[in-house]
Amino acid sequence: QVQLVESGGGLVQAGGSLRLSCTASGRTFSTYHIAWYRQAPGKEREFLTAISRSGDRTYYPNSVKGRFTLSRDNAKNTVYLQMNSLKPEDTAVYYCAADLFRVAGPYDYWGQGTQVTVSE
Repeated sequence: QVQLVESGGGLVQAGGSLRLSCTASGRTFSTYHIAWYRQAPGKEREFLTAISRSGDRTYYPNSVKGRFTLSRDNAKNTVYLQMNSLKPEDTAVYYCAADLFRVAGPYDYWGQGTQVTVSE
């Protein structure tokens, strides 16, 4: 089993930047695919981005492509989500998730989430 802890959320103005971190403990971190999801109040959970075990492949939907960058440092058991040019519609709770087998999921392990709020 693996435990995930997100950090780095907060309140920023539109156009600003945040860097979220997902730090893992438990099983060897490099064996897990990692994904980020977000969920705004009253809305469905939304897939945001994912990165393969070694970090050689990343996946982004059009809503964040070009603004968000996902990377991982397996030596530090940490995945980073750099978010630039933030918009009010990016406001949500952001969750990281881990899976041993498939980068497409379903994901078996989830963090507690970190709040991102973008003001106009």
